[in-house]
Amino acid sequence: MLKLVANNTIVSEYEAVPGRVTSGPHGPKPRRILSRRNIVVYGTLIVVALYYLLPLYVMIMTSLKGMPEIRIGNIFAPPVEITFEPWIKAWAQACTGLNCDGLSRGFWNSVRITVPSVIISIAVASVNGYALANWRFKGADLFFAILIIGAFIPYQVMIYPIVIVLREMGIYGTLTGLIMVHTIFGMPILTLLFRNYFAGLPEELFKAARVDGAGFWTIYFKIMLPMSLPIFVVAMILQVTGIWNDFLFGVVFTRPEYYPMTVQLNNIVNSVQGVKEYNVNMAATLLTGLVPLTIYFISGRLFVRGIAAGAVKG
Repeated sequence: MLKLVANNTIVSEYEAVPGRVTSGPHGPKPRRILSRRNIVVYGTLIVVALYYLLPLYVMIMTSLKGMPEIRIGNIFAPPVEITFEPWIKAWAQACTGLNCDGLSRGFWNSVRITVPSVIISIAVASVNGYALANWRFKGADLFFAILIIGAFIPYQVMIYPIVIVLREMGIYGTLTGLIMVHTIFGMPILTLLFRNYFAGLPEELFKAARVDGAGFWTIYFKIMLPMSLPIFVVAMILQVTGIWNDFLFGVVFTRPEYYPMTVQLNNIVNSVQGVKEYNVNMAATLLTGLVPLTIYFISGRLFVRGIAAGAVKG
C-alpha cells in the first residue's frame, strides 16, 4: 500500500513504518502449465482419447460416403460428398434375413424389451436393497449371499435350464420370456448397488421415521426415494446398456420376428450376399449404439456420483 509523507513524497507503507522488514511475494508458488507432471498426465489422456475416438471417427466418416469413394481406400479422409443414403438404407431397406425392412423393426422390438425390463428390475431391486439395508429380517444375510453368488454366475451356464423353464411356461420365443430373463439376470447386481447406497444414507432419518410411526412403504416412498436419484440413474444406465446391447439372449430366447436390434445388426454385417456395403454397416452400427450413448451423455454426471456412492459404501 502506498502512503503520502512529507515533501509530497509517495512511499510504500512498509518503508514509511520504521523497523518493519519488507518481504517478498506472498501466497502459493504459481504452477507451471508445461510442467513434467502435466505433460505426462495430459499426454496420456490425449493418447487414450484418440485410441477410443479414432474408430468412432472412421465409422462416422465411412457412413457418410458413397461406395465409389470408399473403394479409393483412404478411410481417414472426410467425405468429399456427404450422403445420408447409407443411414436411410440401414434404417429402412437393409436385409436382416428374410425381411428387408432395415433396423426399424428391431429398434421397436428393443424398445419393447428394454423399457419393461428396466422398470421391473429397478423397482424390485430397489425394494430388495432397501429391505436388506434397513430392515434386518430373518435370513437376510443368506438371501444377500445368494444374490451375490447369482451376480457372478456365467450366463452361458443358465441358458439351457432357462430354455426348459420358459418352454414349460409357454413363453419361450416371446418378448415376455425375454423380458423375464433380463429382469432376473439384472436383479443381483442392482440389489447390491441399492443395498450399499441405502446403507450409506444417514441412519438417523430411518430411526426418526420409525419413531414417528412410519411403516415400510411410507419410509421407502417419502424418505428413501427422494434421496436416491443418483443410484437410480446408475441402475437405469447399467440396465439400458446391458439389455440394449445384448445379443446372446436375444438370439436364443426369441424368434426372428422378435429379434432385437443387435441381432438384426449382426445379420446385416455378416451377410454374404451381394456387395459388401461398408457404409451401410457403419451406419447400422451407429444407429444401434445411439440409444445407450444418448442416455449416458445426458445423465453422465449423476452416473459418476451414484456409482461412487453405491459401490464403496455399506
